[in-house]
Amino acid sequence: MNRIIIHWTAGGNKANATDKRHYHTIVEGDGNIVSGNHPFSANDPIRSPNDSSTYAAHTRGANTKAIGIAMAGMRGAKERPFDHGPSPITKVQVAALVAEVARLCRANGIPVTRETVLTHAEVQSTLGIAQRNKWDVMWLPGMASAGDAHKIGDHLRERIAVSLVTIERPTAPVAPVVVQKPAQSERQSWLVRILELLASLIKGKRT
Repeated sequence: MNRIIIHWTAGGNKANATDKRHYHTIVEGDGNIVSGNHPFSANDPIRSPNDSSTYAAHTRGANTKAIGIAMAGMRGAKERPFDHGPSPITKVQVAALVAEVARLCRANGIPVTRETVLTHAEVQSTLGIAQRNKWDVMWLPGMASAGDAHKIGDHLRERIAVSLVTIERPTAPVAPVVVQKPAQSERQSWLVRILELLASLIKGKRT
C-alpha cells in the first residue's frame, strides 16, 4: 500500500454494513476503531475492478494500493449553507483517526505528504482524478463552516506527523532508583570497626 485516503462516511457515528463494505477502517464517534470487510491486500492490486464487492471501493479511480479510512458521521451534512447534521464527527474521533493513520503509515512505510496521505476532498485537485464534488474532510469540530480542503488536510498531516514521531521515538521509561544494601561481609566489617573504635575510646579514658 502506498497511499491513505481519509473520509467521513456521511452516516451515523457507528460503523454500519455499508461503511464496512467501502472502507478498510472506520473510526466511530467515540474513537473506537472498526475493521471493514476487506483486507488491505484486496486493493493491492485490485483483481476484479468491475466488481466493487471484492475490494474496498472508497475513492473513485484511486482505490489501487490505497487504504481507505473513514470517520463514521456527518449524516445529512451540507457544505453550503453549512450544516453538520445530527451526527457530526467528534474531537475524540479526529484524535483517534490521527493516531490510527500514523500507525498505518508506520506499518506500511507510507510517508506523510500531500500525495500520499490526503482527504477525499483533496483527491481531485492533488491527484487529478474527478470525485463528483466530494467535500470530506472539509470540516472539523469547532469550525463554524466548511473550510479549505488543503488547509484542513495540512492540519491533519501535521498532527499525523507529530503522532508518527511519538510512535517511532517513544519516551523511555525512567528506571527506578535501586538502593543496594551492603553485603553481609561489608556490614560485619563496619561492626568490627565500630567496636574497635569504642574499645580504644574506653581504654583512653582509663589511662
